[in-house]
Amino acid sequence: MQKLVYIALGTALIAASCNKQTTSTIKGLQEAKDNQTFADLDKARIKHLSLDIETDFKTHQIKGSASYQFKNNNSKKIILDTEELTIDSVLLANNKKTTFKLGNRDAVKGRALEIDITPKDTVVTVYYKTTSDANALQWLSPEQTHDKKQPFLLSQGQAILTRSWIPIQDTPSVRITYDAKIKTPKDLMALMSAINPKEKSKDGIYTFKMPQPIAPYLVALAVGDVNYQAIDNRTGIYAEPNLLKDAVWEFADMGKMVTTAEKLYGKYPWEQFDVLVLPSSFPFGGMENPRLTFATPTAIVGDRSMTNLVAHELAHSWSGNLVTNSTWDDFWINEGFTVYFERRIMEELEGKDYADMISVIGFQDLETSMRNIPKEYTSLKVNMKGKNPDDAFSDVPYDKGYLFLKMLEDKYGRQKFDIFLNNYFSSHAFQTMTTEKFIDYLKQNLTNNDDSFVQEWIYTTGWPKGVQKPTSKLFDLAENQLQQDIKNSRNKVSPKKIAISTKSTNEWLHYIRQIDVDKNTKEDLAYLDEIYDFTDSKNPEIECAWFEKAFLLHYDKVNKNAKEFLVNVGRRKFLEPLYLALKESKQFDLANDIYKSARPNYHFVAKQTIDGMLNYKP
Repeated sequence: MQKLVYIALGTALIAASCNKQTTSTIKGLQEAKDNQTFADLDKARIKHLSLDIETDFKTHQIKGSASYQFKNNNSKKIILDTEELTIDSVLLANNKKTTFKLGNRDAVKGRALEIDITPKDTVVTVYYKTTSDANALQWLSPEQTHDKKQPFLLSQGQAILTRSWIPIQDTPSVRITYDAKIKTPKDLMALMSAINPKEKSKDGIYTFKMPQPIAPYLVALAVGDVNYQAIDNRTGIYAEPNLLKDAVWEFADMGKMVTTAEKLYGKYPWEQFDVLVLPSSFPFGGMENPRLTFATPTAIVGDRSMTNLVAHELAHSWSGNLVTNSTWDDFWINEGFTVYFERRIMEELEGKDYADMISVIGFQDLETSMRNIPKEYTSLKVNMKGKNPDDAFSDVPYDKGYLFLKMLEDKYGRQKFDIFLNNYFSSHAFQTMTTEKFIDYLKQNLTNNDDSFVQEWIYTTGWPKGVQKPTSKLFDLAENQLQQDIKNSRNKVSPKKIAISTKSTNEWLHYIRQIDVDKNTKEDLAYLDEIYDFTDSKNPEIECAWFEKAFLLHYDKVNKNAKEFLVNVGRRKFLEPLYLALKESKQFDLANDIYKSARPNYHFVAKQTIDGMLNYKP
């Protein structure tokens, strides 16, 4: 998942065992427990899912059945996770009815679906339907899409939302294969994190197969008016018809990315790497669903400067999808590795200057998170017992995790560290990983049993000793340009129009971020706006950075455009800093006015965040 700015996610449980463990590691593995699931995996663990469902765009419901093959360890009960699902009936093999019950609702985990079985049963089928406001699902009207012609449906399962559209053992410590039959309106295409069609079916019925085992949060569905265009023999783009051309141009290097990634850390394990560009309400930059990455259209900025988003989701094909955090306490194992891998890919493709820029931006985001989140969530390994994983989501697992791995590269040398990572991915392919198991592997294969500094980096809150702050010479030039522009503003030098195409998006992002709201004024912003026309940029990265400074300095010229931006864009990375800026500048009426108009366009996870920030009561 592409990182956000201010909130955090974490966690820990393992389904594997190791032969030779230190006492501390054995203890860590024994204590590892996923506190976000009701399932008793020692007794019954699902192995394969067969979905047979229909998408109802009138009632905003999914209806049908989920059939499971499971490993039964002499158990008389199998437990699945659910959230606001209606369970109509449950059958065992040979259509034999069985009894079941839904437990009391837990505020974090939803309700347990307890199904009675015999010790010999290995198949169960659940007939169910979702509510119209299932947390994982977003039903969009035609007006909320890019082309504004057809409705759209998308799912977002991470971290524990899959249970709101499929009854399932909703923990990353489970790995399943799946197949599916999806019935949709005839003029729409259904896509999943599986082997996908390239054209619409005539009858609206689609079948899918995911042959490799994946975590349940990676089971994904999208339904909409989309077309496909291949980039090469194993990469391509799905997008709404009027967006497809721009998306294909923006992400034209996807094939090169896959080849570059393979040279670094081994063969791409999922055969196909396609990207689905979603409507702008999608709450994240990207989601690494195997074979079909979901991506925000806000990455289409016209200069290919935001393609590291695609590199990030591609990197997840190894770190996250191939080797997965066992529970959300160890989320950094997914994201820290992915950020490191993403930047290595971009360095190979675009050079060190580009990689330096995105490293500096990541460090800036990390500094913001470290200032704003609870201290307990500033360590890499966190404790999410009794909490929603989304409560802890921040840049810490991403960029502190990256800095930890970059430190290991610097300490042991890139060549040796690359060998270590290659072996790590290949030896743990299609397995789950806890922090403790990783530390043990690290000691045996890289650090030669030296883990004192490792313990500090992973378990200590705050900043570890000796953190190396990344730098960028291109950003130094951008800072000098800002200083000169502010000087000209104060000296009343007549402003001269300059096109923002003179620098990359990342350079402008850094330029705007260096505006000091304690030293600069709204008059300075007006002067910069006359030169660069930031208010009318239409580049989402620039708009967000600019509107944030404008809100904090009460530069009201941006208000109309900023409202339009916040109504149409649901990416939480952009929403959080802008609503926070309105809150900090005490513009409560403006914040509430915008949010009232914008909220219906947001996904559940975005609503949850902004509701809490603004104390909004639906």
